Amino acid sequence: MRLFPRPRLAAACDATALVVFAVVGLLSHRGGVSGSGLARDALPLLAGWFAAALLLRLYTRPSVARLAGTWLAGVTAGVVVRALVLRHTAVGKEAAFLAVSLAFGLVFVLAARLLAARAR
Repeated sequence: MRLFPRPRLAAACDATALVVFAVVGLLSHRGGVSGSGLARDALPLLAGWFAAALLLRLYTRPSVARLAGTWLAGVTAGVVVRALVLRHTAVGKEAAFLAVSLAFGLVFVLAARLLAARAR
């Protein structure tokens, strides 16, 4: 199976995975999904991910190292931006959210890419 599908498909998989991660979080913590909830939780992660992907050239020169760097830098940046925008100051809670976002964000991204590869 290919972990690195064509750039557009890889980007679509990554975006879908991060949105699904945000939806799962909203459903499990807030009981429902809303546009404002997605904007609050998914947009910062997507912005961080794609900014890191652009800087690291994940989609033009795919590699495990670039995927790992995009994951680590992008998710971390997204969580930091989210915390700043929401004015969250509880460092412990934000650290926990970062840990969950890193762990499950990676699982969702890898799952989406593997499902895309399997479907082909």
